[in-house]
Amino acid sequence: MSDIDLKQILEGALFASREPMSIYQMKKLFGDQKAPTEGMLREALASLADEYQDRAVKLVEVAGGFRFQVIDALAPYLMNLTDEKPGKYSRATLETLAMIAYRQPVTRGEIEAVRGVAVNTQIIRTLEERGWITVVGHKEVPGRPALLATTTQFLNDFGLKSLEELPNAEDLVAPPAEDLLDQMDN
Repeated sequence: MSDIDLKQILEGALFASREPMSIYQMKKLFGDQKAPTEGMLREALASLADEYQDRAVKLVEVAGGFRFQVIDALAPYLMNLTDEKPGKYSRATLETLAMIAYRQPVTRGEIEAVRGVAVNTQIIRTLEERGWITVVGHKEVPGRPALLATTTQFLNDFGLKSLEELPNAEDLVAPPAEDLLDQMDN
């Protein structure tokens, strides 16, 4: 298989896929044929990323794998394509998401202790339905409260490869979750 063939296969698969594609998923594209090595795939992906550098879309790596996404500069124009408005989240929801992202795994009680107010069940439900948080276990204390953490979907939606890419909480002027949502809207 020539390099251009591999790039075309990956390019087509990435455009056709609704979700980011992992290296493992890319290898599965080849079925019974000899699959390219991880190094070959990464080299082809790097070449694709270079080719798309000055285009309307770019190839990015997020926690779930690789995907094409529209460049940030086009966001104001593309928002006019739909009448659907992006979800609005309350300050309490954003604070809760930020607490989970920065302190995970964390219990609801620990979030409440920092925020100074009770965490509404609907906030947790909203974040779970959005696929941004999940229960990853239970704390070994009386009552065994659920431990909450962010998901791969959270990282993908915010364009992050890992939690280490979150902005440093101490350096933020705006609340962390609002800053993250601003990044996602662009």
